[in-house]
Amino acid sequence: MKKDTTNTEHLSMNSRDVLTEVLRRGAQEMLATAIENEVLEYVAGHTYLQDAEGRRLVTRNGYLPQRAIQTGIGPVDVQRPRVNDRRLDQNGQRIRFSSKILPPYLRRTKSIDELIPWLYLNLVYQSSCHHRPEKGLL
Repeated sequence: MKKDTTNTEHLSMNSRDVLTEVLRRGAQEMLATAIENEVLEYVAGHTYLQDAEGRRLVTRNGYLPQRAIQTGIGPVDVQRPRVNDRRLDQNGQRIRFSSKILPPYLRRTKSIDELIPWLYLNLVYQSSCHHRPEKGLL
């Protein structure tokens, strides 16, 4: 009879890492596509607006710096297209494009924001259970 020398723990851990990486890349591509489509729709919705010299007031202008967003499957790198919106509001301030999918200051997904306090409370509870005084001491 042959002895099985396969380390199944190593294989399953490696498979999980590969699967997580595939999921992370897929999420990154889907997010990039969704944001790109959102920007294209915004710019296309304002193509008729032009200045006195006939130039469009709302145009694409490269990309903002890449940033990482913490998600449930780990960090996902995103790079949002830059929009140059030269229109002015009634107060004379420039109108800014703000993505509904990826707000400017988002660094973590909502699921992570909800998970962190739960983990903290769980940790506090567990540590308080380990440091209970014995009966009769109080």
